[in-house]
Amino acid sequence: MQRVWYVAYGSNLALDRFRCYLAGGRPAGAAREYPGCRDHSDPEQIAGVMVPGGLVFAGASRVWGGGSAFYDSTATGQVAGRAYLLTPDQLGDVAAQEMRREPGCDFARDLAGLLPDVDSIHTMGPGRYETVARLGELDGVPMFTVTHGTVSDLDLAAPTAPYLRWIATGLAEAHGWDLPQVVEYLMAAPGVRSGWTPGALAEVLSA
Repeated sequence: MQRVWYVAYGSNLALDRFRCYLAGGRPAGAAREYPGCRDHSDPEQIAGVMVPGGLVFAGASRVWGGGSAFYDSTATGQVAGRAYLLTPDQLGDVAAQEMRREPGCDFARDLAGLLPDVDSIHTMGPGRYETVARLGELDGVPMFTVTHGTVSDLDLAAPTAPYLRWIATGLAEAHGWDLPQVVEYLMAAPGVRSGWTPGALAEVLSA
């Protein structure tokens, strides 16, 4: 397996933010600088995708404050994603950085090595992003994302404005959505309504 699609559904929907995972850097509004992958190359291709499942905001992000985005494979509906064509090692390094591990660590190498054997869901550990989900194929290449093993066990929490702005930017880039479409999509995600009304969300995203 020489190439895989990494499907982003949170702030990595926005290319400039995702580049901080690839080449290193600190995205606007974040409390962390990322080391970047061992291979800093941009994705070979990028595509907007819709995948079965649900988007959930839960937990407490140390990077953004507030809830983090998670992919729930058990939910009914569709998740708006953005697929990046990467090497397996790049995907391993991205997942490692999600867990505040170093690129090239054992976790990154193990994840990259197990991808050919993942046919649906594979949980590597109890961490927030230690579960790999296979989401079908695009152009004959498998699509994967990372999430929590049991999203339903997480405490719902509203995401912060900087985090939501990156997600909204990515949804516009990947799917061409306008502000009302973005607001409708995000308000439907569990966790958001605990901290946002549609009007307040629209206001902060348009600022």
